[in-house]
Amino acid sequence: MPHFDNHGLKGGVWRGHLSGIDAPEVRVVLVHHAEILAEARLTPDGPGCWQVETDLPADVLSDGLQTLLLKTAAASGADSGPDGHVLARLSLMAGQPLDEDLIAEIAALRAELELVKRELRRFAAGVAGR
Repeated sequence: MPHFDNHGLKGGVWRGHLSGIDAPEVRVVLVHHAEILAEARLTPDGPGCWQVETDLPADVLSDGLQTLLLKTAAASGADSGPDGHVLARLSLMAGQPLDEDLIAEIAALRAELELVKRELRRFAAGVAGR
């Protein structure tokens, strides 16, 4: 099972250490609202361990709470979506402070629900096409 140690966000780059994963078989991607925004750079750091860096696109910086997910995705096919294994979450808040923590939780759930809906639609289209 992969494990991600978050080293934080600095200068628009999210860094961390990933262990327990075979990098040639998997991609690590940054996901926002069920869309892949960027692919993380993996640098070998010992057997089965990797340094991970991903740039945050400027368009995710907007008022309110934004929840970004670092996920695994299949290595083959540039348009293949994330397979659902969340390695880490990063919440960014900008603009006016939110009144309640519940709003932040709803935003995180909404982002994950959008991903589930997209994957379910893709699965249903594949079953219907048989």
